[in-house]
Amino acid sequence: MTETTDVGRSEPSLEDLSSPAEVPEEYRRLQRKAREHMILHFSDMASYGDGHEIPLIVEGEGYRVTDASGRSFIDGLSGLYCLNLGHSHGAEIGEAAAEQMARLPYTSNWTVAHPPAVELATALAERAPSHLNRVFFTSGGSEAVESAWKIARQWHEAQGQPQRRKAIARRDAYHGVTMGALSFTGIPSCRTAFEPLAVPVHHVSSTNAYRHPAGGEGDEAFTRALLDEVEDAIEFEGPETVAMIIAEPVQNAGGCLVPPPGYWQGLRQICDRHGILLCSDEVICAFGRIGEWFGAQRLGYEPDLITFAKGVTGAHFAMGGLMVSDKVAAPFLDGRSSYLHGITFGGHPVGSAVALKSIEIFEREGVFENVRSNEAKAKQALEGLLDIPIVGDVRGMGHFWALEIVRDSETKEPFEGEVAEWLLKDVLSEKLFEQGMICRLDDRADPIVQIAPPLTAGPEIFDEMAGILRVGLEHAAERAGERT
Repeated sequence: MTETTDVGRSEPSLEDLSSPAEVPEEYRRLQRKAREHMILHFSDMASYGDGHEIPLIVEGEGYRVTDASGRSFIDGLSGLYCLNLGHSHGAEIGEAAAEQMARLPYTSNWTVAHPPAVELATALAERAPSHLNRVFFTSGGSEAVESAWKIARQWHEAQGQPQRRKAIARRDAYHGVTMGALSFTGIPSCRTAFEPLAVPVHHVSSTNAYRHPAGGEGDEAFTRALLDEVEDAIEFEGPETVAMIIAEPVQNAGGCLVPPPGYWQGLRQICDRHGILLCSDEVICAFGRIGEWFGAQRLGYEPDLITFAKGVTGAHFAMGGLMVSDKVAAPFLDGRSSYLHGITFGGHPVGSAVALKSIEIFEREGVFENVRSNEAKAKQALEGLLDIPIVGDVRGMGHFWALEIVRDSETKEPFEGEVAEWLLKDVLSEKLFEQGMICRLDDRADPIVQIAPPLTAGPEIFDEMAGILRVGLEHAAERAGERT
């Protein structure tokens, strides 16, 4: 199972550099310390043996980063879908952080508040869908999802329905890896080692039209099939026991899965009919990734809850949160219930100041308008790769795109098992690294290549990335032919 950015698989060994004399001693020291003391996230640490170095990214500018050996790369994943403002605003945002640190480095949001958090909550409410006016702050995305579940559970209890303890989520979706959020995550390889999980969740089909049996029957038939499956799941579990449906506007895991028209509006109707809360998990999609403040606005639906993180600070500070509708907030404001949840660094003063400055930059520089204007260029550049035999599908929107890799583009036969891992991890990763691009290679569902560049990049980045992808994918197609 491969889930990695390509730079994470193919950093050169010290022997690959020109000569031992050209290897800075500081580089050697950091490599040694990294090996001795670090456990990298979602990484096979054993793969960094036998002379393979741990990638060390040391600086960035615009949409490019530089590693410790001096090589430059396109940051084709915005760090991890979060560096929405790219690498060019650190000094300005740093000044805002320093000013807040000098004034008040920390106070909590436990029974007290502070001006930056108040101003940030107000700014978010003013930019969110009109019925979402309350914000609970967290340190990141998994915590935001946990917070959504807890408030959904307590809201139903306040309605006299404590039996609502189940949720509906989608297969292949990623909602985090803390024990509550992991319950909603629909990727078996993430879940199995930690079962049984905290929340009983029924997983339904994703919106992958390329793979779903009804995906080729037209949008209306596809939407109907997806919604009928949700209805069947609710009936199977018992409508009176289901508390929440959670899904991403455009699903990340599985490869930028765009929903068909009417899908989200149909989920809203299902939730209203059965008294279920609808949670839009926007840890990735919010703050411009698909061209609006929130994905719900881009796709035209009204959730009860929105989770966010990543882009709210442009990745300049670890912060997340939960937007809550007036309906859901009501029992926590009128005395019927008290929200039994709290996070030490949720709404951190410095993080709040950073987020406010990021919002200012988003608006001042027309970042979301840039994303929307680039979308057609991105689609054109990436669909130009469909002539490569192993490219089966291109999908996405905004600055959020994926290519599905297949053994046969005519039959859609996938690469599987060891061959899929070898092709992505060893062949394609190495070639893309050589060409100077960081992106995501993932075979936890069907194998994909995923790109999500900073939102400040111009349309030329998609031509540049498509050129690199062509070199890598044609090389991978040739090597795949050797294995068949």
